[in-house]
Amino acid sequence: MSEETKQRIIEAGADLIHRQGFNNTGLKDILKAADVPKGSFYFYFDNKEAFGIEVLEYYSQRFRLIAEDILKDDSRPALDRLKDFFEAFLKYFESHGYSRGCPVGNLAQEMSDLSGPFRARLEKSLDGMSNAFVYILTEAQNNGEVPADMDIRETAIFMVEASHGATIRMKATKSPEPLHIFHKFVFNKILK
Repeated sequence: MSEETKQRIIEAGADLIHRQGFNNTGLKDILKAADVPKGSFYFYFDNKEAFGIEVLEYYSQRFRLIAEDILKDDSRPALDRLKDFFEAFLKYFESHGYSRGCPVGNLAQEMSDLSGPFRARLEKSLDGMSNAFVYILTEAQNNGEVPADMDIRETAIFMVEASHGATIRMKATKSPEPLHIFHKFVFNKILK
């Protein structure tokens, strides 16, 4: 058994879970998508919950890579990079017909009340998202792009929570309008 096989199971499962939810995704579907035999799953994961927590880590790593790639490019103003970040996600959602939403947000809605370990890992993932925004907003504040008296931590948390609300409505309406409204309020009101 190899780490490559484990990663293949995680990636195949992550895609299925993002499309249809954790509870609607069976082990048989995951293993078929990963093209591995059934016994392989239990070699790598104690149970489906442990697998789900590793999928959350996978989602968090992907978010970190995207955030670092866009937000840490200090050749441009901080708020321009933050706009680019949200624009990249808008394009992603558009490419999927305004479905799927944020995988961490989806799992938070589905699993937070069902599993303590899942909830703890979700909280860590959400904190990681907020911390990415703390990073860029601190830079923006230091450069005078946002008000000096803005509470950076609270603003970052609000942006994570509001963006999740916008993606929920986006999925329900199959429309980018909620994302555009989020963008307008964040950049024209809150960060002005």
